Amino acid sequence: MTISKSNGFIRKYGVIFGLVGIIIFFAIESPNYFFTPSNFILISKQSSINILLALGEMFVILTAGIDLSVGAIAGLVGAVSAGTIVATGNLFLGLAAGIGVGIAFGLINGVIVAFAKVPAFIATLATMSAITGITLIYTQGEPIWNLPSSFDFIGQGNLADIPFSIILMALAFIAAWIILEKTKYGRHVYAVGGNIKASRAAGIKISAVLVSVYAISGLLSAIGGIVLASRLGTAEPTAGSGYELDAIAAVVLGGTSLFGGEGWVVGTIIGGYIIAVLNNGMTIMNISAYYQEVVKGLVILLAVMLTSFGKKYWNE
Repeated sequence: MTISKSNGFIRKYGVIFGLVGIIIFFAIESPNYFFTPSNFILISKQSSINILLALGEMFVILTAGIDLSVGAIAGLVGAVSAGTIVATGNLFLGLAAGIGVGIAFGLINGVIVAFAKVPAFIATLATMSAITGITLIYTQGEPIWNLPSSFDFIGQGNLADIPFSIILMALAFIAAWIILEKTKYGRHVYAVGGNIKASRAAGIKISAVLVSVYAISGLLSAIGGIVLASRLGTAEPTAGSGYELDAIAAVVLGGTSLFGGEGWVVGTIIGGYIIAVLNNGMTIMNISAYYQEVVKGLVILLAVMLTSFGKKYWNE
């Protein structure tokens, strides 16, 4: 294996070894609590929401953008879905309303970035703030209760002994993998992030691609928000706060370049599991939540540094 191929292998598959290493560490430290089937199912359930948001975030980051509004969208969608269900008694109307809101705000982000030419960081930072405010106005700062058991099933129920939230996560992963790896549209997403000028010269409709990736991010954020509200059994006004950071972290840890044009869907799943395993393992070890944030921050920083240095030096 040549040096360039070896470096490429490490960049793509190193995240797998990282996850295995973390699992081995916690398994040795807490074998009776961490390394059990029930705990791994719990980790999968805990990671499902973040991975749903991260898969949508990945589409955006592949185009060299970023979406800071995914957590806010998830929170608003959970509130809108719950509020609609309580008001009408119709589960499907509530789910449709929530998903529609998520896609709508994703489209708004895309239009601002693609047509108004506002940098993605600024555009989605602004919409994140606005959406958070809208959620507080909609809920009047109060949680929405009295949700039916049919809604609770989405985040709490099992289908053939498999948690339904994990099934949703798996379906989203399969769909994302097919779209990005097996379709012309997926190749366009990678191309836009890799070289926007060459993509434009090749006839790719840049604006359409940009709007669409933010819409996809909004859709997956909406699904994640519904799962979150369902798991809690209530729609909390601030439920989605902070999820945008974990979603971005999962994408970056999974090897997707913040510079765009390079990423691996499987890596994003593994990145989401790394965060979930860290949270779970450190909680089992009774490590303070304050220190947990420090550890997560250092892990994310290391991943970004490796990505940045790797792009600069390994491609030479």
